[in-house]
Amino acid sequence: MLGKTDRRSLLKSMLSGAAVAGISGILSSFKNSESFRYIQKNNINHSVCRWCFNDIPIENFCASIKAMGLKGIDLVGPKDWDTLKKYGLQSTMCNGAEISTAIGWNDPEKHDYLVDNYLEMIPLVAKAGFSNLICFSGNRNGKDDETGLVNCAKGLRQILSAAEKNGVVITMELLNSKVEHKDYQCDRIGWATALAKELGSTNFKLLFDIYHAQINEGDIIRTIENNSQYISHYHVAGVPGRHEPDDNQELNYPAIMNAILKTGFTGYVAQEYIVTGKDKLKSLRKSVELCDV
Repeated sequence: MLGKTDRRSLLKSMLSGAAVAGISGILSSFKNSESFRYIQKNNINHSVCRWCFNDIPIENFCASIKAMGLKGIDLVGPKDWDTLKKYGLQSTMCNGAEISTAIGWNDPEKHDYLVDNYLEMIPLVAKAGFSNLICFSGNRNGKDDETGLVNCAKGLRQILSAAEKNGVVITMELLNSKVEHKDYQCDRIGWATALAKELGSTNFKLLFDIYHAQINEGDIIRTIENNSQYISHYHVAGVPGRHEPDDNQELNYPAIMNAILKTGFTGYVAQEYIVTGKDKLKSLRKSVELCDV
């Protein structure tokens, strides 16, 4: 935890980089809440998904998570990148090139549109100093797994050389097809790793969302251990409900985080859950601390 002197120094540096009007609410929270307890172990690079905290202005949110010790924010597009960099934060999983979770690379009719989007976005990500760009398989819409995989590989091959040239990792997220994303094709680790093997590029990896994986397949730790070479990013949420990872849900996150560390993982672990607590920043701090092994 930061001492009083360190806290004063941190506040001073925060104020020097932002307008007082944009930070006044942060100062009040800092004095009256434990939301800003600094994450100190530094074994895991912690991040957080922006959409879960959209009601907090981006400037305030950046100041808050920087004070907590988080390294960046997931699912942020170009319009907010300068704000993140102002606070020394990474856009840990960039977005803005995709169409939607339901419409993706398994649809050949969308390949031209997606290729244009990604070829435009990849250099922007690299120029900004970031390295991860999200993508989605799309829903099956009647396509069997083999057809969906072949279609995804055909489309993604058209952007991989640009990704390799720019040092950007195209990252496909696994989502559950039982609750929130019914009919989504990339819903199992076997299909996802088969696609990664087919592409054979270190610039295509997987975003393993632990919440979604628990719903669809379970066996989380063994899955991580057996497939870590294909996974470059993790998302965290409680099961059931997609709320805070705490004592009210079925996953043992400290054990899962230790398993991730044992694989030699050096990427980002991002909190992505629907907050139930009134103090959203305190909720985030507690969730990150649970995963800070």
